[in-house]
Amino acid sequence: MMSALTHCFHFLLISICLSYIFTAAAFAASLSDARGKIIEGARIIPNNNAAPPSIVYTIAGSDSGGGAGIQADIKAIHSISGGTCHVCSVVTCLTAQNSCGVMAVHSPPVEFLRMQLSALEGDMYPRAVKIGMLGTRDMAEEVGGWIRKLKGGGGDNNIIRMPLVVVDPVMISTSGHKLIDDAAKSAMIGRVFPYADLVTPNKFEAEELLGRKLRTPEDVEAGARDILAMGPRAVLMKGGHSLSEGWGKEGRSLDGNDVHSGSSQDYLLMSSDMSELGKPVKDRQRLCDGSRGVWLRGERYETVNTHGTGCTLSSAIAAAWAMGQRERESCSSDDGDDGLDEKVGALCSMHLIDACCIAKAYVNAGIARGVQLGKGPGPVVHTGFPNSYKNFPTVELNPHSTSNPSFPRMRSHYNAQSSSSSSSSAITLGRILPIVDTVEWIERLVSTPGITDVQLRFKDTSDYATILDRIQHAQALCKSSGVRLWINDHWNAAVEAGGCFGIHLGQEDLASCVDAGGLDMIRSSGLALGVSTHSYSELAVALGVRPS
Repeated sequence: MMSALTHCFHFLLISICLSYIFTAAAFAASLSDARGKIIEGARIIPNNNAAPPSIVYTIAGSDSGGGAGIQADIKAIHSISGGTCHVCSVVTCLTAQNSCGVMAVHSPPVEFLRMQLSALEGDMYPRAVKIGMLGTRDMAEEVGGWIRKLKGGGGDNNIIRMPLVVVDPVMISTSGHKLIDDAAKSAMIGRVFPYADLVTPNKFEAEELLGRKLRTPEDVEAGARDILAMGPRAVLMKGGHSLSEGWGKEGRSLDGNDVHSGSSQDYLLMSSDMSELGKPVKDRQRLCDGSRGVWLRGERYETVNTHGTGCTLSSAIAAAWAMGQRERESCSSDDGDDGLDEKVGALCSMHLIDACCIAKAYVNAGIARGVQLGKGPGPVVHTGFPNSYKNFPTVELNPHSTSNPSFPRMRSHYNAQSSSSSSSSAITLGRILPIVDTVEWIERLVSTPGITDVQLRFKDTSDYATILDRIQHAQALCKSSGVRLWINDHWNAAVEAGGCFGIHLGQEDLASCVDAGGLDMIRSSGLALGVSTHSYSELAVALGVRPS
């Protein structure tokens, strides 16, 4: 019997999921360097099968102080990718600046911009493009025309991949001075936005684009919808500035709308077609699907050392997406003729929402380690691919809400065995968690030595009465043997049946549960909760839900 069980045993602890997601990139990096060489002891062996680095363009201005602009872009793309992305730079302007401010801006002739773009496109085609400061109308029109050609197949006809285009609409300096005139802004909206996959304005840039103030989270959501209508496929409204900044006396809110002053909340909204890319189940929604509108909440640090955060975030998004595209193409090229085309792992699942989560974690880690280098604010520190959940954002269902109350806490059998403290109130999950699809299997398992938890997962019926009957029958068997019963997906029937120990939800069923108010019902029933995570955005959802 035990040999038959082996195919249905899975470990569903979210701690194991977290460990896999966060250690996979680091483990891969420990085995190979950016030049595609496998490190074996003290020897370095060329890895001829390694995929070449992804090409990422940065089209932006130069910061002579080294904290923002192209300088920050190059550092961010190389750092977060561990060398799996190669950066090509196109300079749109030169600045004379230091940590205290910008003294002068010089834009090269637009003909030279055209020559830079032509030289790169003809040799190193990009997987992703980050666009920063476009200081003049001519610059914006030139870049807009180039993107239109790029999106229309103007590159190598043998290359079927479409580059991701991220636009950071640099318009206003940190001190509040406008960096571009109205003609350049109009050209950027009319010629660049319609071909952008993502636009990443901060509060002040969004207000400049919209011609109105953003004072509440609802204003931010409405503003995102209006910017999306300008043509981009997605918009990320950055929350590095609190909503009270720049209005009212001393920058303080006048009507109490400044929520979560201790948090930085970004709002991501995608068009329907952009949101569909990378969805595991095409006809069902997840909480991290951008067409719903997604609030990403991270910790706000009390520091002035935030120079270059916008440049770093947009570049990190472009790099993270390019890393995912590289992995997907590598998986596809490795496939045989069996048609399986199986792509697994967090990097293969790296789409736009995942890239935004990774980039926000990267910036949060960089701000936490920021230091002052001159007389003014210091730059973001570039710390490599995020390796801790502590820097990760959470997907929040309500921007006004505090953190969700947690469900009954649990820990793995391994953690319980290795912990030096016996005072933890967390319940210990069994050594194994068998997942079965029939009540008959439950009956066989409850009498098996060593089984303390079992999960019932069936998909063969949607009849509620049948579902409820199976759960009640399974619960009676588990109760008589002192085994804890987990129910997969059918949360409403599990709550009604009573006596179950926990519920496990996939991301699509979690979204349906939330929409129906089910989380509060599960929590008030005292049930434990497990959540599946297969990507970085789904991880951010789980961190926000705070399952057992």
